[in-house]
Amino acid sequence: MYYIFVVSDGTGRTAEQSLNAARTQFEGIDVEIIRKPGIRTKEQVLEVVTEAVNHKAFIVHTLVSDEMRSVMIRTARKHNVETIDLMGPLLMRLSIQLANAPSEKPGLFHEINKDYFKRIEAVEFTFRHDDGMRIHDIDKADIVLLGVSRTFKTPLSIFLAMKGWLVANVPIIWGIDPPSVIYEIDPEKVFGFTTYPGRLSQLRKVRHDYLGGATGEYAEYSYVSKELRYALRIYSRQPLWSVINVTGKAIEEIASEILAITGKNEKD
Repeated sequence: MYYIFVVSDGTGRTAEQSLNAARTQFEGIDVEIIRKPGIRTKEQVLEVVTEAVNHKAFIVHTLVSDEMRSVMIRTARKHNVETIDLMGPLLMRLSIQLANAPSEKPGLFHEINKDYFKRIEAVEFTFRHDDGMRIHDIDKADIVLLGVSRTFKTPLSIFLAMKGWLVANVPIIWGIDPPSVIYEIDPEKVFGFTTYPGRLSQLRKVRHDYLGGATGEYAEYSYVSKELRYALRIYSRQPLWSVINVTGKAIEEIASEILAITGKNEKD
């Protein structure tokens, strides 16, 4: 087992991503990455180096302060710990090329891009909780969508996730009780979708034809009507859930309606 300490005066995310990209070239080697964010004092550097000694680890760092990089180099050499400086050489070359000095403000990259990272995390959460997956921790979602097949749950989930919301969606299938956990979460963040059976039948017929008729009665008007009625019965079990008719509405319109009902605005 090899240990690598990722040391940063910010979050350490940049260094860890770079390190993980490089590690793909070393298959079959057991490596544990230990991230050490927010390292901004001499005392913290000494603590990290001492811990690296105990783990027989080497250090990869992205310290933007020239002073802190020097402290890291001196302290690590004193304790015979190998270091890799990802930020120093880059900042030096950029200073030459741009004829300017870096601001050396710790965490500036993450501060500028925190909204981007929030959105990425939201999208990852939403993909992991699509179509009823990982139902056991659905309570962590900001918004939960319920509905029968082809009522735009997945595309709407992704749209909302791109705005920074953690979204989960759960399918309603005729004759199958939905997971009981959905009745235990905050009802104000649960939205049930419905639509007109004729329109839903048309949408499903496209998929039915694409699959060569392999979906059985999935697209038939009578089955669609029965399934939509079943969904409404489920929604009625919790009167605090909001029910939205998505017929003829664009994804953006449905999303705005959901955020208006919850009183939420787009993530800052």
